[in-house]
Amino acid sequence: MKGGEIGYAKRAVVGAGARILFYPTLLYNVIRYKVEPRHFRWWDQIDQYIILGAVPFPKDVLRLKKLGVTSVVTLNEPFETLVPTTLYREHGMEHLVIPTRDYLFSPSVVDISRAVEFIHENASSKRTTYVHCKAGRGRSTTVVLCYLIDHKQMTPTAALEYVRSIRPRVALTASQWKAVQEYKRPQSSLDDAVIVTNEDLKGYEGTCEDNSGIQLTRVSRAASASLMISNLLSSLKVPCGASLKNPEGSEH
Repeated sequence: MKGGEIGYAKRAVVGAGARILFYPTLLYNVIRYKVEPRHFRWWDQIDQYIILGAVPFPKDVLRLKKLGVTSVVTLNEPFETLVPTTLYREHGMEHLVIPTRDYLFSPSVVDISRAVEFIHENASSKRTTYVHCKAGRGRSTTVVLCYLIDHKQMTPTAALEYVRSIRPRVALTASQWKAVQEYKRPQSSLDDAVIVTNEDLKGYEGTCEDNSGIQLTRVSRAASASLMISNLLSSLKVPCGASLKNPEGSEH
């Protein structure tokens, strides 16, 4: 079986399991909420304009509206969605639907970006967004963390710790955490890269000669120019393995 076929089969199996488990796990969440309302909250206010939580029931729409919610991001598949878009619209709420499979899967980069921009546009206009999946633990948390990274300048770890301090039961799968860690990570462009030798980078980190006496390193054109100019202007040699720093001590 080819890789694509394995991936499709995996999605199909997980999808079938998610359908079977949806109502039993939803019932479990409702019972926990009824028994432990203080510790098992249905939703939590993450910042002034974001509420993160579990799938809302139709009766929750008015409750959310009273909390100031004017927009909703749904990361559920259709069979998990309990409130139709028409009901939100009847109450003047915008509804962004991003169907995402439960358990092992994360929203795509494109979908995360759509959701983050949607939340940001609302927050910029002082409107509150409710972000939810089934339990408010994985898929919806992925989006909220990426928003905090993008617009609150948090690191992935700091964002996760912050959200957990408010909603302790959030939990991400490996694919969801990977999506958070890689969100907005700078990507070097191969079209903007040049090859330099250890002679060009002499005195800088990672330029020890190998057995051939020549080391090839791929760096960006901007970094290459900066390094070469610095090398010409200074005869100071940094021991192999030392970090490249400017006079103020910050890394290039």
